[in-house]
Amino acid sequence: MNKLKSLTAPIILILIILASFALMFNASSQESAIMDELAHIPAGYGYDKYFDYRLNPEHPPLVKALAALPLIFQNLSFPTNSQYWQKDVNGQWAAGTQFLYESGNNADKIIDWARVFPMILTIVLILFVYIWANELLGKWWAFLPTLLVAFSPTFLAQGHYVTTDIGATLGIFTSIYYFSKFINEKSGKYLAFSGIAFGLAQLMKFSAVLLIPLFGFLIFIYAISKARNYDLGFGAKLLGFVKEFFKYLGYLIAIFTIGYLVVYAVYFLFTINYPIEKQVSDTTFTLTSFGKGPDQNFQSCKIKSLDPMTCLADADIWMAGNKVFRPIGEYLLGVLMVLQRASGGNTSYFLGEVSNTGWWYYFPVVFALKEPIPSLLLITLTFLIAGFKFLRNPDNISIKRRFFNYLELNFAEFSMFSFVFLYWAYSIKSPLNIGVRHVLPTLPLIYILSSGTIKNWVRHKITLSDNFIKNTLYTTTNIIKISVKTALIFILVIWFILESLINIPYFISYFNEFAGGTMNGYKYVTDSNYDWGQDMRRLKIFVADKKIDKIAVDYFGGGNPQYYLGDASTPLSTGKAILWQSSKGNPKYDGINWIAISINTLQSATGKLHAGQTRNSEDEYQWLQKVKDIHNPDYRVGTSIFVYKLN
Repeated sequence: MNKLKSLTAPIILILIILASFALMFNASSQESAIMDELAHIPAGYGYDKYFDYRLNPEHPPLVKALAALPLIFQNLSFPTNSQYWQKDVNGQWAAGTQFLYESGNNADKIIDWARVFPMILTIVLILFVYIWANELLGKWWAFLPTLLVAFSPTFLAQGHYVTTDIGATLGIFTSIYYFSKFINEKSGKYLAFSGIAFGLAQLMKFSAVLLIPLFGFLIFIYAISKARNYDLGFGAKLLGFVKEFFKYLGYLIAIFTIGYLVVYAVYFLFTINYPIEKQVSDTTFTLTSFGKGPDQNFQSCKIKSLDPMTCLADADIWMAGNKVFRPIGEYLLGVLMVLQRASGGNTSYFLGEVSNTGWWYYFPVVFALKEPIPSLLLITLTFLIAGFKFLRNPDNISIKRRFFNYLELNFAEFSMFSFVFLYWAYSIKSPLNIGVRHVLPTLPLIYILSSGTIKNWVRHKITLSDNFIKNTLYTTTNIIKISVKTALIFILVIWFILESLINIPYFISYFNEFAGGTMNGYKYVTDSNYDWGQDMRRLKIFVADKKIDKIAVDYFGGGNPQYYLGDASTPLSTGKAILWQSSKGNPKYDGINWIAISINTLQSATGKLHAGQTRNSEDEYQWLQKVKDIHNPDYRVGTSIFVYKLN
């Protein structure tokens, strides 16, 4: 009996993992390639098969390389003889189109196999969430954040795509976990694990660079906390702080050194067959617009008035041409490309507007619309409880003392909170507004922090007196309170799980009831929040079911209409798809009575322009708006493709 009882928690965890995997696998098997997969899948194949990093340098390699591992054992044709591979600078999109759709390969088979490892990474993340939550909350309360991750529509969506977001979440989570373990236990084992986890995080997504200032901040605060235990007197405490800070700074340097040795090793492997001459020319071309442009003689770095980032571009070009440093040069190139893109923004549709300058409130609003309401209620309850507890302060202890007492007892939680605050502040400040997925690394930490607060709220300390009647009344009251609170949490968790189950398999397009549900979310925001091109396979089924002879297609995503529907662009073709756009006018006048348009394209074409934005009137689908209510299509394929019958 005791043995069976000890196995209960592991069995429940396994069932949660299997259920989450089944939901991801089911969704994946019905979806076409999303936009980023068109670049990531061929890039990963190039790394694994040819040890060549010429494709997709703006993202680290690990997720892409893992995703492509099952592909190298298949007999696939890869366009190494095309100009996209041999001559173009980062010809990732054209190479991806040729690899998936124009080389005689089975595109769906490639996509399905490539998504296996991202789903495995998601399972590993769920496991790590349980492990850390178990250490902090106990084995039963650990299931609360575990369930929130495993059944989150956002994780179920992003967890089965070949993108860097789920990898970033796993890498950052494990990095903070092992760093906290090292600070608490000071063992060489956890120092090594922390370094390796930090390196793997850098290989998942470049936003993991934020771990550097985070860890620096944490050791600074920790050193202050330790110095408080030194002898009285400002001088003694200051010397104590210096001693502690430099001791932990040494540990931190060791962690970063181990991490970047891991980064170097992986980049070294994947640049072995990347011709050094091409790496130099590709790097030089890519960085032409960075800062004030590169200068390989480093003369610009001597002019203090110039953007210092230009010096990094200069150094990167030099490293690209050095046999020893070129792996780090390729890593640095990716970092610089991300910095450049983040500062430039991205044209997005949000709350009826189209802009490339971004909105500071983008992520808070999108999170409020895409996160299930029950988890929003749990998070809100957490803030209320924490705020009440902070303001209550019955012992009248100073804020400073309370803070350091908390830090000494809850360094792991403080590390989580610090990262959540840093990452959200960075995201809100950034003009790159293309999806709630960008704040994905904070969600497991938010769930664990919320669960800890909720656990303490549910529990009640029972203090007995000598009065039997008073004890009975007091105990009964507390049992009722605990039961009601537990029932409330249970209801919210069941509601949360049902939110995902009801929306099977449209996890990427999930929106909560505040936004009118999944089918109405596109009215508020699009791109990877709603339409990433996932419904092309479904369009193929729709066209077959409706026996459509010809259809105009204005599609956004990583799929290929002509691959799935056949190319109908020539008079003698037996295909069904003709690539279309607003400026071509009404396809009815070309004998085509159907048009399918991706919602992302439609909203970008018809949304109100933000101040300073421009758009050609011929790209606004004005002709369609005259004959149809664009928000009420005749048919809807999946969630993201609107289909209009024009005759």
